[in-house]
Amino acid sequence: MNSLDLNRRQFLLTAAKATVAVGVLAPKRIGAQAQPAPSQSVRLGGPSFAHADDPEQLARAHRQLGYRAAYCPNVAVKDTDRIRALAEAFAKHDVVIAEVGRWVNLLDADPEKRRKNLEFVTEGLALAEAIGARCCVDIAGSFNPKVWYGPHPDNLSQKFFDAAVENARKIIDAVKPKRTKFCYEMMGWALPDSPDAYLKLIKAVDRPAFAVHLDPCNLINSPQRFYRNTDLLNECFDKLGPWIVSCHAKDLAWEVEMNIHFREVRPGLGELDYATYLKRLAALPHQPPLMLEHLGSAAEYAQAAQHIRSVGQRLGIQFD
Repeated sequence: MNSLDLNRRQFLLTAAKATVAVGVLAPKRIGAQAQPAPSQSVRLGGPSFAHADDPEQLARAHRQLGYRAAYCPNVAVKDTDRIRALAEAFAKHDVVIAEVGRWVNLLDADPEKRRKNLEFVTEGLALAEAIGARCCVDIAGSFNPKVWYGPHPDNLSQKFFDAAVENARKIIDAVKPKRTKFCYEMMGWALPDSPDAYLKLIKAVDRPAFAVHLDPCNLINSPQRFYRNTDLLNECFDKLGPWIVSCHAKDLAWEVEMNIHFREVRPGLGELDYATYLKRLAALPHQPPLMLEHLGSAAEYAQAAQHIRSVGQRLGIQFD
């Protein structure tokens, strides 16, 4: 997650019930006979660390790492020629552009900053539509006056929910996307903070272009969710599966001290049930990308990718 000057890695490294919505929106887990055949394939992606501007070289750099998904390369929404070249090169090499990240506070207390942030995210959705990314994603925001993504009691309020709905509608209605989606990333201290909360948002926003970005580690904010993360993963896919368009891959470890402290770690060094995560993701026919993030070096990304592939391969899941 990035602020205007803070990239997403720095962000997270430094750092009314929805039963009606469930009844209306949440698909029941499909029985084995009725369930579509699993794709048995996952589009794994991450940063390429390529020192290149050429679209062809960038696309090849991802494939050389075994990736079939990528974060959106740096390009201005008005640079139509480069957008076209990037889209063609990545499609040629079967690399999906997973997401355009627009990490700003849509609920900033300063009205002018809030207006500019809304414009920035709207532009991000327009870029996602132009380049063919699966989504544009931001957090819903925060009322914290000091830390743009920080906790605040009103982040769990009806006021927050209503503002998140209004902003999502404004962004989507301004762009009117036909092939991409707008998403809020789940958070542990702001809405949407659960699958049911996300279902409630989907119903309230009431736009086909509003979808789900899944980051299960962000939802693990209690010992119950930490120890029962398999149940949490299944709940996410049971209730939100058809709307999931992109996912993040990281892991959590419990650092024992006098209060609860979960720390992000490289996949394989924590307790997230990657076997369940990959099985449920591979079963989705629309193949949402799984994007590695928040690691400090190319070597760490390679280790993380190797762990995920090794878990998947034991389950018969392909990545190439």
